[in-house]
Amino acid sequence: MTRLSSPAHLRQVRTGNMHAVLVAMLDGPASRAELAQRTGLTKATVASLVEPLLGQRILAEGAVVNAGRGRPSRPLRFAATGPVAIGAEINVRHLGVTVQRLDASTEFERRIEVDNCRATAADIVTRLADLIRTAIAACGRDPLGIGLAVPGIVQDGAVVHTPNVPSLNGIHLGDQLAAELGRPGTTVAVDNEANLAALAHVWPHRLAGDDFVYVSGDVGIGAGIVIGGAMFRGRSGFAGELGHVIIERTGHPCPCGSRGCVEQYAGLDAIFQAAGKRDLAALLLALDHGDPRALAAVETASAALGAALAALINICDIETVVLGGSYAALFDHIAPGVHTELDTGVLAATRRPIHLTTSAFGRAAVTRGAAALITRRHCLEPNLLLPPGRRQ
Repeated sequence: MTRLSSPAHLRQVRTGNMHAVLVAMLDGPASRAELAQRTGLTKATVASLVEPLLGQRILAEGAVVNAGRGRPSRPLRFAATGPVAIGAEINVRHLGVTVQRLDASTEFERRIEVDNCRATAADIVTRLADLIRTAIAACGRDPLGIGLAVPGIVQDGAVVHTPNVPSLNGIHLGDQLAAELGRPGTTVAVDNEANLAALAHVWPHRLAGDDFVYVSGDVGIGAGIVIGGAMFRGRSGFAGELGHVIIERTGHPCPCGSRGCVEQYAGLDAIFQAAGKRDLAALLLALDHGDPRALAAVETASAALGAALAALINICDIETVVLGGSYAALFDHIAPGVHTELDTGVLAATRRPIHLTTSAFGRAAVTRGAAALITRRHCLEPNLLLPPGRRQ
């Protein structure tokens, strides 16, 4: 039988305490005494945990503060030059990257427009690697790891199905990206873009409550479902393919092989085609000027998206919908039609109205969530932040 005072148990307790300190620091700068209050740990325990974090420049001390009573204190904060993570995104028409510190503050962010629909996987990985190198050079230090978002189904690090960027199907993108960067030992965690955008609203703070669905609107439509503050992925990790909910059985053909999928009516390409516009800027301008064709296209998209969301909410009983991606830019135009469908299609709408909002991160939610995939892991497993010789 393992004794409670065994070295293994003590290491486990210390790791758990360091995790508590790091999570408490996410609420803002604090003195050692304030950290003890936030965590419920003793001041001596907090002091012993803080020292290695200061030594590794994960935390930094501020100027001495004299509150008038008791001993002066030096507030702790996450170091501005501390560890960073990279969040990267491959989407149909763009690549994106964000460099984020442990407290989710952003150090670098860039997005480039590029057509990935017809590009080879090798070309996409090469372009993304160049963008990541630029980000690493801008922050001046090696990342803890890279979170990579793709617009499709991911399982065990491999892209299972991404109909709008077909060259990625069956590819272990993490391995290929690490090799292209010349960093074979770098962690590259791959996940669905809507799931990662939803994570940006969960970690480090719950910005949309405990139960919500994040809807990523671009050429494809994905949904990140959060229940009880945790991602709902389904048995095999395939949950959230909102864009392939069928709303018209004999409707428009979809690249997924089915017909009448919601993204064929509410996806960005479908809206552009119906409105007769080439890009989002032109569509927004036409909507602002009351162009009848643009207005009709958005009305159709709103009804299709609202119908799919009503079905999802009736099944999952979620009270908040966060519209992101291009839907964030279109929110004022698309929200009224979505609201109408939700009010009529959600059975519980009269008892509990659905809260429809837009992402505060706009089109950067995906890369910020991808970075959070890495920072969250390191805060929950703080030994990863320390060099091997200093791990408990």
